Amino acid sequence: MAFLEVENLVKEFTVTKKKEGLKGAVSSLFHPEKYKVRAVDNISFNIEQGEIVGFIGPNGAGKSTAVKMMTGILHPTMGSVKINGISPHKNRKAVVGKLGVVFGQRTQLYWDLRLGETFELLKRIYKIDDKMYKDNIKMLDEVLNITEIIDTPVRQLSLGQRMRGDLAAAMLHSPTMLFLDEPTIGLDIEAKHSIRNFIKQINERCGTTVILTTHDLGDVEELCKRLIVINHGKIVEDGPLNSIIERMAPYRYLVVELASPHHNLFHPAAEVVKTETLRVWFKFDKSRIAATELISDLSKTYPIRDVSVKEPDIEDMIMEIYKKPVIF
Repeated sequence: MAFLEVENLVKEFTVTKKKEGLKGAVSSLFHPEKYKVRAVDNISFNIEQGEIVGFIGPNGAGKSTAVKMMTGILHPTMGSVKINGISPHKNRKAVVGKLGVVFGQRTQLYWDLRLGETFELLKRIYKIDDKMYKDNIKMLDEVLNITEIIDTPVRQLSLGQRMRGDLAAAMLHSPTMLFLDEPTIGLDIEAKHSIRNFIKQINERCGTTVILTTHDLGDVEELCKRLIVINHGKIVEDGPLNSIIERMAPYRYLVVELASPHHNLFHPAAEVVKTETLRVWFKFDKSRIAATELISDLSKTYPIRDVSVKEPDIEDMIMEIYKKPVIF
């Protein structure tokens, strides 16, 4: 049995169609025209304990709706979710104590309290015993430097500090699964590094299963070995990140630095995609020609000083996945 089981999950919303003009507004008031929209359309997947899985997709793809159903916040129209064999919809109290949830644009911290007072309140809500509370605060301080902000009112925290507080609050009760929705949104480079390090540490130290939704591809590259891509409410990719990259982006870049200027560089198995004075970028399909063969061929014709092979940008690969047709 997988730790998280999602089976044939569907969520439909009823939407009222708005008509134009005053006449249309009056007509909609007395005779509303309604239709159903499927935000999540029959998705199924399993996640094993201890995995960090990237759950990504474009805006409006159904990510947040799916996460809210997985955490029990929304009830599905059809289908089921089980966390460690328990449904968050049928037995919410039993599941809530095993979950940590952080929404990047919302906070669970109490605005008018000191951060430490919020933690004390959550200690009582989750009925955390004194030893677990002290041990967890110590562990979270090692990763997030919580004690330096614990006496600061939440309203005075910076965005990065508030996110550290939210992550600590989500982990106080030692959840076995952590849902993170855009945890690095709006943060600077240093704060992002801190949050990513926290996720790695929690996963390694506690074996916490993490589902991460994000638009920041740096999060995906640094944290996720597996990727689930959702678009138009359907899963379009699910597998190891490396294999998805290999399949969706089989090309590589050969960056050639010339010893002297040379125009109209050409190779039948590669495409010149960028030229910058003495540096030229060739794009090639590695299944068609090996990098060593391409370098050898170019060296016979052009005055080459240096070469390097670069992997495709993960952002390009993700965009290719988003372009995949969705079968309705």
